[in-house]
Amino acid sequence: MDDVLILGGGAIGLATALALLEAGRGVRVLEAAQVGRATSFGNCGTITPSHAPPLAAPGVPARALRWMLAPDAPLYIRPRFDPALWRWLLRFARRCNRRDWLASTTARAAILNDSRARLAGWVRRYGLECEFAEKGLDYVFRDPRNFEHYVAECGPLNELGIATEVIEGAEYLRQEPALREGVAGAIRFPVDAHLRPDRYVAELARVVRARGGVIEEGCRVEVLQPEDEAVLVRLQDGGTRRGREAVVAMAAWTPALVRRLGVRLPIQPGKGYSITYAAQPLVPQRPLVLKDRSVCVTAWGSGFRLGSTMEFSGQDTTLNPVRLGALERAAREYLRQPPDPATVQERWYGWRPMTWDDLPVLGRVPRHPHVWIAAGHGMLGMSMSAASGQLMADLITGRDPAIDPAPYRVERFQ
Repeated sequence: MDDVLILGGGAIGLATALALLEAGRGVRVLEAAQVGRATSFGNCGTITPSHAPPLAAPGVPARALRWMLAPDAPLYIRPRFDPALWRWLLRFARRCNRRDWLASTTARAAILNDSRARLAGWVRRYGLECEFAEKGLDYVFRDPRNFEHYVAECGPLNELGIATEVIEGAEYLRQEPALREGVAGAIRFPVDAHLRPDRYVAELARVVRARGGVIEEGCRVEVLQPEDEAVLVRLQDGGTRRGREAVVAMAAWTPALVRRLGVRLPIQPGKGYSITYAAQPLVPQRPLVLKDRSVCVTAWGSGFRLGSTMEFSGQDTTLNPVRLGALERAAREYLRQPPDPATVQERWYGWRPMTWDDLPVLGRVPRHPHVWIAAGHGMLGMSMSAASGQLMADLITGRDPAIDPAPYRVERFQ
């Protein structure tokens, strides 16, 4: 029998595995396909305390209703009969008020700030070769009204320990030659960082194996069956695994697995897209969010990526050319030298596990003392990975947690 089974080999599952190994526990990671090839693979790799404010904010429902009519909008909901999605959207809309916005922002800031510092420590301690860079991140605006709206948020963010710098348009263009004329202003988050996400996950897997952890790929979990003193896992191929504890870290696939345990998790698969290019000649000095278009731009020494958008279309497995085109149009609008289409290496989509309060689900499953959940990180799995892994390890081993676990408990949805 294994000590701890971790179901899911993405950033969250592997970070949990590493933290448990550091605490002296044994781990076996079961990954349905290949490590890091699902939700963790194609995002923009930004490590962002700046993203503490949740999507559920005052004014969002009105904008979302307008966006529903535009298939290339930053948020798109494909019209269809889906009662679970509409219940989720109703709960999301109810949180679009100042009180709930502040509560989610505070809880997100706690885990993001802890994770930012912890991840940098892991990079140094384990020599993670993932193109990690601590250069900050810029929100860039061409719409003056949108710029002023976000400038007004800087005060509350500073109070939460998230440093901001407001830069007027002309000055920003002097600093950043990769941008076209017409920038109204920018907000810099100097503490943010970035990395190459596929390499980060691969490096986590390397360190987990080096420290004695076992990673099995091609192990698709079908059933999770709690026992008196252990947890039995049944695989699609008919095999079984048994562990003293089990952590379900299967991103958007988590709700289906834990439903048989009486756990109803309101996690919707929010579909995100990215386009990866070879290295480009003129690129921004740090990651950018083209805020009027909600598109992220990240340049590494090894390549260049456009990403973002949010599409609620269930677990649709097609690449939507309209959504990909929105990324390319934003790049042409903002960048002096948009990426060369001839250098495209990959067009990608992935499902972000979205909760309606925009907080992850981290903790023990009610009535099942040996089953744990680490899921629901939305668009911030990379950013929250190190803190989530540490928090899960602290809870499982009974140590005092580094951050307050209360906002992330499973029970808030039961």
